[in-house]
This record gives sequence, C-alpha cells and structure tokens, in this order.
Amino acid sequence: MGSEYERIAGIEDPFALLRAATDRLSEAQQEVTDLSRLRRRTIQDLHAQGLSYAQIAAQAGLTRGRIHQIRRTGPAPEGAFFGSGTVTIVTPLRWEPGKDRVAVSLDDLNTGKRLENLVRTYDLTVQDDHVGIDGSVDLNRPGLVVVCGPRMSEAMSATYAKDPVFVWERDEGQPWRIRDARTGEVHYAGSDGSSPSPSDIGYLGRLPRPDGAGSLLAIAGIHPAGSLGVAQWLTTDIATLWGQIGEQDFSVLIRTEYDSETNEPVKTEMATPLYRHDEDEV
Repeated sequence: MGSEYERIAGIEDPFALLRAATDRLSEAQQEVTDLSRLRRRTIQDLHAQGLSYAQIAAQAGLTRGRIHQIRRTGPAPEGAFFGSGTVTIVTPLRWEPGKDRVAVSLDDLNTGKRLENLVRTYDLTVQDDHVGIDGSVDLNRPGLVVVCGPRMSEAMSATYAKDPVFVWERDEGQPWRIRDARTGEVHYAGSDGSSPSPSDIGYLGRLPRPDGAGSLLAIAGIHPAGSLGVAQWLTTDIATLWGQIGEQDFSVLIRTEYDSETNEPVKTEMATPLYRHDEDEV
C-alpha cells in the first residue's frame, strides 16, 4: 500500500495524478467491500459448523460484541453469487419493428434493470453491455451476467451446450423447449400450449466461459417473460440459492406465471431440481 501511494504521489502531471488517485481509491473501496463480505461469510460458515460466537471471537482475537456487529452489518455474503468488483449485465440488441435501428427491447430492459437493482444492493459496481445484432459478444470477462438465449447468439448457443443437464431444442416451425437430460422431462412455455396460459420457463445457470478461465451467469426465457421471472426469483431466493451452490457451476429452470397485459411476474418457482454440475441434484 505504501509503495502504491508513493508511486501515485510521485506522478508529476497533476491531471495524471488525479486520475491515478481516483482509480486507486475506487479499487481500494471495492477491496474493502469484498473483504467485508468475506469476513461476514466466514463468521456465518463457522457458526453453521457449530462454533459459538464467543468461540469464534476468541480464536479470531476479537470481542464477542465485534463478531455480532460484523455478522449484522456490511454487504451480505450472497452478493458473491455475482462475483466481486464490477458486474456487467449483458442484454441483446434487436431491430426495432418498423424502424431502421437497433435497441434493447422493453422486456430485456426491464430484466436488466431488475438485475442491476439487485446487484447494487450488495455494494457491487454495475455496468451494462450488449449482445450485438449479429450475436457477437465477448464472454471471456469476469463478472458477466448474460441475458440471452441460444437463438440470438452462436456464442451463447455454444455456452448453453456445455450444460450437462438442460438441452435447448426446437423443431422447424415449432416453439423452443428445454429438456432435462437427467429425467427426460421436457419443459414448454405455457403460452405455446394448445390452451395458452400466461406462463413461461426461464433458465438460470453458471456455465464455463469459452476460454476456460472462469464462469458466467446465463439467464434466458423461452420467451422474454421467462427471463424477467428469473430476475424476480433471484430477488427473493438468492440467499437460499447461494447457500446451496456457492461458486459452483449449476443450472435450474424457473416457472413464471405473469400478468398477460404487463408481462410482470405474479408467481415464480423452481420447475426442476437445482443441479450442481459436478454432483447430482441439490
């Protein structure tokens, strides 16, 4: 820390010094947030293993009161579900109907905004990016949450193909479906049935990046309402999800019932078991 301060303080150009000091402060603040989250998570893990807070305090060289204070304050441990530092939420660009321009659809915009609001509650920095109209997207970055199905991006199609459990399928001229390779069950959107109902199926998973140097979070509905349902489900169930899968690769399907006029979720629930990819279902 001292050498970094000395390096910045030694910059002769005052504007370069200001930029360097600002960047370093941002990095330091994020590091403090990440360490606070890790500390709170460690206390919770030790307590779950059967240690009393007094025992934890004694071993850590802290007072019992300080241990209680740490476990009640600071960023919640489940924020690590999204990673650390900056989280990038990626949504697809589409051609606007009747207009010679591209934009993010209102449904995808709502999903991205809901995810952004959730990520910010964990004191994480959020930025947005897009899947190009040609399906191009850089997936080899940390902290990615990609809201895009296999139809709109070859890169995402190849990523979904790495899921050992769920298979996206579609016969020519027919709607998409998702098959559970473990059970053989096939999941369709209710709106695609012979007696249509306002319900959809959404996919949520952590999958390997193409470069093998990490993972990304993938979210996609058979229709856009399914993606919004996944985002809504995360806002209420992320703590339970984090407790079950931590940082492991996983996938699960979420069933969403929604208002047919607004596409707003009215009920979300797991449609399948929660699968850890290195184990059987949770």
